[in-house]
Amino acid sequence: MDYLAIKWLHILSATLMFGTGFGTAFYMFFVNRSGNVQAMAVVTRLVAKADWWFTTPAVIIQPLSGLWMIHLAGFPFTSTWIIWSIALYVLAGACWLPVVWLQLRMRDMAVAAAQSGETLPARYWRYEKIWTALGFPAFAGLLVVYWLMVHKPA
Repeated sequence: MDYLAIKWLHILSATLMFGTGFGTAFYMFFVNRSGNVQAMAVVTRLVAKADWWFTTPAVIIQPLSGLWMIHLAGFPFTSTWIIWSIALYVLAGACWLPVVWLQLRMRDMAVAAAQSGETLPARYWRYEKIWTALGFPAFAGLLVVYWLMVHKPA
């Protein structure tokens, strides 16, 4: 596969990863503030599916295609922008993995509450606070990674 094909795959996967992540976070954040347990059950189910179908493959493709392009372009792996990109990507991943776990638990609680007609347990709201807090460093880190990918500062 040539450099431009890998670059296209890298850009497409970056778009899917960030776009799906931001979009699902937007809907989940605001549906949680609606207080509508039925809507929360639907949205949390869809967020979990979107993470599995779109975000997870993109999370895997990003470092593979990035490292392949670095190799093909002949950039030293010790370049500051590459080291920072990898470190921030790892930070985003370290935030994303617990977020996925939280989303799955929140989905299960929302579905159970919607089916039983009961309110959400307090644990749902504790998880929601952690979920929200983890989103900020993950998104900020990825924004910086995208800047570094485009500019490749010396």
